[in-house]
Amino acid sequence: MKSTHLSLIAGAAVLAAITGFATVTAPGAPADTAAKSATLLPVERSSLVCPAPSNSDLAETQYTAFTPAGPGGEAKGTAELKPALPVADDEDEEAETDPKKVKKAEEAAKKAKERAEKPVLAVKEPGKPVVAEANGSGAPALVGTATGRLAPGWAAQQTTEVTAGGGRGLLGVTCTAPDTDFWFPGASTAKSRQDYIHLTNPDDTGAVADIELYGPKGALKAEVGDGITVPARSSVAVLLSTLTTEAVDQLTAHVTTRSGRIGAVVMSAEDNVGSDWITASEDPSGTLVLPGIPADATSVQLVAFAPGEDDADVKVQLMGKNATFSPAGNATLHIKSSMTATVDLKDVTREEPGSLRLSPVQKDRATPIVAALRVVRGKGDQQEVAYIPATGPVGARASVPDNRAKGSTLSLTAPGATAKVKVTASAGSGGGEPSVETYTVKAGTTLAVTPTAPEGLKGAYALTVETTSGGPVHASRTLARTEGGVQMFTVQTLPDDGGTVEVPSAVQDLSVLDD
Repeated sequence: MKSTHLSLIAGAAVLAAITGFATVTAPGAPADTAAKSATLLPVERSSLVCPAPSNSDLAETQYTAFTPAGPGGEAKGTAELKPALPVADDEDEEAETDPKKVKKAEEAAKKAKERAEKPVLAVKEPGKPVVAEANGSGAPALVGTATGRLAPGWAAQQTTEVTAGGGRGLLGVTCTAPDTDFWFPGASTAKSRQDYIHLTNPDDTGAVADIELYGPKGALKAEVGDGITVPARSSVAVLLSTLTTEAVDQLTAHVTTRSGRIGAVVMSAEDNVGSDWITASEDPSGTLVLPGIPADATSVQLVAFAPGEDDADVKVQLMGKNATFSPAGNATLHIKSSMTATVDLKDVTREEPGSLRLSPVQKDRATPIVAALRVVRGKGDQQEVAYIPATGPVGARASVPDNRAKGSTLSLTAPGATAKVKVTASAGSGGGEPSVETYTVKAGTTLAVTPTAPEGLKGAYALTVETTSGGPVHASRTLARTEGGVQMFTVQTLPDDGGTVEVPSAVQDLSVLDD
């Protein structure tokens, strides 16, 4: 009897398009057959979570969501972000037994669930962003899913402006895909900092997370960072300084989950310097790129961490406007295992745009590390801070929503070979025609460009970067605004959007079949 296993292979292809991965090799076929015959298909489903924007009553927040135009999955699809459910406070005995309080709590829970079913914003078509606004401290965290043709490359950002108080600044964060492991170099428990790590659970079952903190002398004593429960479709904010008695200026926070998956990001507010979000570094790697240091940066600090058992010795190189060079006095950095290392690079860019590359001193000893930059613009009481984590290359495509008519700068760096990229400015959320520009990024340099806004722009627009030839390109977008003499800014990186998945082709090899 003949058996072709076609149903298994076809089923795996469908699974891969939905979940993002699958590996199937026909019986008797060579081990690399699947890889050689694999094809790229658009993902059919993607998830995002956005943290609660701010605890300031002065906060003005704009959400922007976008799916780039291009080949998609099914003809139809949805892409919606909805409010996360509030986390209920512990009730005392009186609240549990008092009928009036019980009824009031039940009504509040019912209303919260009803609000959670109404999308804050929903993308209707690829190529056109949608926006929504939320002001004050009551804006919730968001959770959402995109399906069908709206899933490949679905991206969202929340941008918050706070003009006064301890949280002053322009805070931007790209909504993240849920995961189980996050590294945050550059976090702090210092008295001058208020760093909250936001844990958001998009799923219908609870998640349990652990937080570990590592300073320049190793792990900090933190007994209450284990077993943090994040209820279903909810968000929890944890003040890092409450996890330990040790006040450390620059440390590395490591978030993992015991069960479930979450989105994680750190909101950092610093006395006299402003506030912004710290997003997770790229996974530990021997070579890292941190793109898009503004030309007018007045202070740049590198924070790096080696999570393994081995120390790391890395070369520190700035890829500037015209060439790559090592900062004076900081050509190399020794990072002890499980200890956070910090380097003050001062005004390393010297009025030219730049990006940082970290690579092993000895190529055969590429110890994995994570890293981020703390960047300050301005001086005195007009300083403003932002963070740039190590990030992966643009790859085939990456998008960043929420660009305005003024204030956007796109940074492109090619750490290896010269590369060409295509940059598409989408239609505006309220109108406007898309525009396309092509740029050449020379090897070992950083190119900073002001994007060409869509003609007739109304509202916000998205930028989509695609690598068309040459070596890998790393990118970030700086969004800036001046308020009261303060040059407020925020930086978002552009790693590959993961809009496609490699799926093995269904190949029937009749030579291995028995009669």
